[in-house]
Amino acid sequence: MLECTPQTITERSAGKINPAKTCQPIGAMYAALGIHKCLPHSHGSQGCCSYHRMHLTRHFRDPIMATTSSFTEGACVFGGGANLKTAIKNVFAIYDPDVMAIHTTCLTETIGDDIPSIISSAEIPAGKLVIHTNTPSYVGSHITGFANMTKGMVNYLAESDGKPKKEQVNLLPGFVNPGDMLEIKRLVKAMGIKFIMFPDTSGVVDSPMTGEYVMYPSGGAKVEDIRDSGNSKLTLALGSFASTDPAHQLERKCKVPALTLKTPIGIKATDELLMALRQSFVQEIPAELATERGQLVDVMTDTHFHFHGKKVAIFGDPDVVIALTEFVLSLGMVPIHVLTGTPGNAFEKKVNAMLLEAGVSARVKAEGDLFELHQWLKHEPVDLLIGNTYGKYIARAEDIPLVRIGFPVLDRSVHSYLPVVGYKGAMRIIEMISNALLDRADRDAKDEDFELVM
Repeated sequence: MLECTPQTITERSAGKINPAKTCQPIGAMYAALGIHKCLPHSHGSQGCCSYHRMHLTRHFRDPIMATTSSFTEGACVFGGGANLKTAIKNVFAIYDPDVMAIHTTCLTETIGDDIPSIISSAEIPAGKLVIHTNTPSYVGSHITGFANMTKGMVNYLAESDGKPKKEQVNLLPGFVNPGDMLEIKRLVKAMGIKFIMFPDTSGVVDSPMTGEYVMYPSGGAKVEDIRDSGNSKLTLALGSFASTDPAHQLERKCKVPALTLKTPIGIKATDELLMALRQSFVQEIPAELATERGQLVDVMTDTHFHFHGKKVAIFGDPDVVIALTEFVLSLGMVPIHVLTGTPGNAFEKKVNAMLLEAGVSARVKAEGDLFELHQWLKHEPVDLLIGNTYGKYIARAEDIPLVRIGFPVLDRSVHSYLPVVGYKGAMRIIEMISNALLDRADRDAKDEDFELVM
C-alpha cells in the first residue's frame, strides 16, 4: 500500500474540484425558514433562488417556499434597488408573511446594493417586519450563510428590557435537521428548563401531510420569543461555526452570556450539553436521560468489536464533522481523513487536538474538496466513509461503505425526521455504522464462498 505522505500527493494552491460545501444563500434561506410565518427572499437572479429552493426541497422532501428579486440585465447594470422595493410590496400583498427575510447573492454583492437603505425606503405594511443579512456566495459556505442569517435575527429582533435576566436559555442549534432540533428541545424539556430556540425549522420543513396546503406551517420560532431572547440568562451556541457569531452578537447587544459547545452528536458532546444546563440552572439530570445514556454505553460496549481499529474518513459541515470525529474516536475507530469545505483554521485546530489526545495521526483539512479526499483515499484506504450524498461517487469508485450524515442527503428519505444528536441519535449512528460494516462483511463472505465453489 502506498504511503500517504505529502510527497506522494500534490497539493493544489488554487482552484477547487467538487468542493465539500455549497453557497451562503442556501444556509440563509434554511435559517429564515426557522422563523414562524417567515418568507425567505433571495435578492438576486431567479436562477439562484430556484437552485437554493431545489437543493433544500430535495434534502427535506418538503416544498421550500422563497421569493426572488428576479434580476434582469437592467438590474445588473443599474442596481437592484427598484426590484427589491417592488418585491417587498408584492410579497406582503400576495403572500402575507409576518416576516420577510432578505439574503443577498453574489450578483447583488458585486454590484454593491445598500440593502438597509433600500429597506428603510420601502413600503412595509404595519405590523410586518423585514430583516436582512449579506451572504456573498464567493465567501464562506452555507454554514456561514446560516450563521449570518441567525445573526440578522439578533440584530433586528432581539431586545432586552433591562430587568434581571429570566431563568431561561437560548438555544442556537446550528445547521441541523428538524429531527435534531426536536431532539435537542426534548432533552432540555426533560431537564425542566424554559428555552427559546432559534432558528427552529421543526414543524416547518417536516410538516405533516393533511391533504390541505398550508404556506406557513405551525412551526418556527415566534418573533416575540426571539425578541425575548435578549432577556435570557444564557445562550448555548451548539456548533462553533454556525452559532458562535450570533451568540456573541446577542451577548454584545443584550448582555446575555454566551457559551459555545459542540453539536451534541455522541456521548461526550451530549454530556457537555446536559452538564452545562445542570450547572447554569441548578437542575438534576432526570432519570429518563440517565437511562438513555446507560443504554448508549451498553450499545457501545456490545458493538465495540465491530468498530475497534476500523479506519474511517469523515467529511461535511465543520460542526457535524468535529462532533462525529469525537464520537468515532469514543467507539474505538481511527479517523485518518477528516475534511470540510468550510474555511476556518479553527476546524483543523479542534480536530487535531482531539486526534492528538487519542494518539491518532490523520490528514485534516478545512476548505478542502472531494477530489482531494478521493486522492487521500486512493493512497490510504479506509473501512468506512461518513458524509453527505456526494460521497457516493467516491464510495462506489473505491468500494467503501458510505454512511450518509450531514447536508445534503439527496438520495435517501426520512433522514431529516430522525435525529443524530443526543443519546438516541448516537444509538442511531451506531446502528448505521454497524449495518454498513456488516453488510460489507457479509458481501465479502459471499464472494469468498463463490470462489471456493468455483
